[in-house]
Amino acid sequence: MYKRQVPDPRLDKLAELVNPQRVLPTSVEILDIAGLIKGASKGEGLGNQFLANIREVDAIIHVVRCFEDDNVIHVDGNVNPVRDKEIIDLELIFKDIETVEKRLDKLKKQAKSGAKDDAINVEWAAGLLAHLEQEKPARSFVVDENQAELFRDMYLLTSKPILYVCNVDEASVLTGNIHTERFKEAVMDENAEVLFICAGIEAEIAELESKDERMEFIEAMGLSEPGVNRIIHAAYHLLQLYTYFTAGEKEVRAWTIHKGWKAPQAAGVIHTDFEKGFIRAEVIKYADYVKYGSESAIKEAGKMNVEGNDYVVEDGDIMHFRFNV
Repeated sequence: MYKRQVPDPRLDKLAELVNPQRVLPTSVEILDIAGLIKGASKGEGLGNQFLANIREVDAIIHVVRCFEDDNVIHVDGNVNPVRDKEIIDLELIFKDIETVEKRLDKLKKQAKSGAKDDAINVEWAAGLLAHLEQEKPARSFVVDENQAELFRDMYLLTSKPILYVCNVDEASVLTGNIHTERFKEAVMDENAEVLFICAGIEAEIAELESKDERMEFIEAMGLSEPGVNRIIHAAYHLLQLYTYFTAGEKEVRAWTIHKGWKAPQAAGVIHTDFEKGFIRAEVIKYADYVKYGSESAIKEAGKMNVEGNDYVVEDGDIMHFRFNV
């Protein structure tokens, strides 16, 4: 597992305006899980270990090979990203079937007491099992509010949101190729984002020492940013994450929260005491900070809002918390 900083030009702009002692971006943790093969659900290869790793993550970034290269041998003899995806999907579904079968057995025993809710849960779980047995992922199964907690408690592998990354050759990084077209058609009904990334280009970018060199190379390739940045941004969107900022002379810092969080929850990301003793939040909109250039000018313009417990934090808010413990 490794952390990757979340690139955010808003943080850079705030740092330029505030000129703090330090600048701290937020980050995401990415776990590289390799070696999932046919039969993994039955323990083939290192299947049990890798499936356990997948169970712990919040979302899946599925990388598929979409390039031809005689020097890079494919384990199945030829390049076919649709087939490769289906192999992984089936292994995850098989493991989920096993999980649901075990839970269904427990629910049936509980239902013998005659409780109405237990009987409803048995029927619901049986429907989920039938869905999986049709080789459909759990994420496409409709879950109502009454069974939401039961569904989450199963920690099903195929319930996790997914992002597809097509690893292509250099010539296909902008427009794709025949492999990516077939792949996009295969995942059309999944409502999942598909990105094109060239691992060769990313390796060359990583070797360049200065930011200017990297940007010059990226622009020469017809790109606007490194592929890894696009993956991070897409993962943020997939997980419904927002960023808010704190800004002062000591530091300008980015913080990660979930979309829909209220001010006390956002304060708790900094320290639990901030949430427990929350009094109020002083909120500045990013556009106002850029427009007026300083906190004092923002206050003079009356653009700093004082918000209470029910304020829903917006992406890009600059916040100061008042609390008492």
